[in-house]
Amino acid sequence: MSDAHHDEPLMRRADLALLTDLYELTMADSYTRRAMDEPATFDLFARRLPPQRGFLISCGLEEALDYLEGLSFDDEALSYLRDTGLFSDAFLERLAGLRFTGDVMAIPEGELAFPDEPLVRVTAPLVEAQIVETFLLNCIGFQTLIASKAARVALACRDRSFVDFSPRRDHGADAALKAARAAYIGGASATSNVLAGKTYGLPLSGTMAHSYVMVFDSEIEAFRAFAEDFPDNAVLLIDTFDVEEGARRAAKVGLELQASGGKLRGVRIDSGDLVTLTRRVRDILDGEGLQDVSVVVSGDMDEYRISELLDAGAPIDAFGVGTQLGTSGDVPSLGCVYKLVADHRGPKIKLSSGKATLPGRKQVYRFDAGGVCERDVIALEDEEGLGGRPVLEPVMRSGRRLRPAAPLEAIRERAQESLRTLPDALRRLEVADAYRVELSPTLRELVEQMHHRAY
Repeated sequence: MSDAHHDEPLMRRADLALLTDLYELTMADSYTRRAMDEPATFDLFARRLPPQRGFLISCGLEEALDYLEGLSFDDEALSYLRDTGLFSDAFLERLAGLRFTGDVMAIPEGELAFPDEPLVRVTAPLVEAQIVETFLLNCIGFQTLIASKAARVALACRDRSFVDFSPRRDHGADAALKAARAAYIGGASATSNVLAGKTYGLPLSGTMAHSYVMVFDSEIEAFRAFAEDFPDNAVLLIDTFDVEEGARRAAKVGLELQASGGKLRGVRIDSGDLVTLTRRVRDILDGEGLQDVSVVVSGDMDEYRISELLDAGAPIDAFGVGTQLGTSGDVPSLGCVYKLVADHRGPKIKLSSGKATLPGRKQVYRFDAGGVCERDVIALEDEEGLGGRPVLEPVMRSGRRLRPAAPLEAIRERAQESLRTLPDALRRLEVADAYRVELSPTLRELVEQMHHRAY
């Protein structure tokens, strides 16, 4: 790479059109040469849930719609593609004027989703619909993965809060931003990621590092300095040397803060036997009349570790969750796919072993019983009289949003409400029973007809 590139931003907004796999462009070029650009419909969905997952929380839609509305190839992008020598002049001309003109149906962000259900349904001229595949999969798949992980953490926390501590471990700068947003939608109360706070308006939360304690001559000097500088927002890290002694020093500083009109918010423990240590720390704080000082723990937290700690009765008020949240450590990818389901000639089906698809333009109907999700039915979009609540909503027509972006707080509340409707069996961390997702009789008949027709 030449030095001229070193001062350029990581990715220009105009470059997003090139964030696509090569075969999307070569296929689109071939379509263009053969005048094949009739409307086509693609479904973006997860074929199956990852191990021990009972549900997904849909996420990433707002960014996906931003991308679709702004899709274009500028002169620099076209020059690069021309220089590859791979593409026809007719195709490059098509790209020069390309804008997304299609319609989009989607499961709203924060809503529950299950296997084979379209998270996003794109209907657009074939070239447009093909080119957007890679970005949509990247955008929707990753953020749905992290929001779903965060929702599991939220369920494990019960009535406690947790903060996204993940940016230093996330797989790249863009991933750290998207993980913070998705984690907040899934249930995190805040993030340590300052840029995510600025970008999305997320609440910020943070404490201090062990290095802060170590650069002072003594631990209590470090605590006093931090409390003096942040008298209403101090959370002191007490495990640099000895946790119990750190708790006593933190309690002393907390009482000093009270006397001067401030308030110690909490103490954080990042290592050790957290069940035993949190009990001892709670006793020390309570013994000094500091019952309102929170005990926060961190250090390789995930939903399983949090559940174990709370089951053991550890008196923990909040959690910092980092690596395992931002990377979805136990399940680091979500197998979303983007498949052709219809074109101007009618429904399309793929019959590959283990990778078969459901043909036609579809809707998903959700049936509740007593405020709890009971089952979903995947049906063809023009079926009537099935009952239930339609889950997919129209969000874009002719390449333009149908409504302004939803406020982030509203999306987060939708996710929390969605979790409240989960059956008990799906709220568990180890899921034994899958949620019922059925095909309507008409869709099932179409699948059978197309399967027999193919042979």
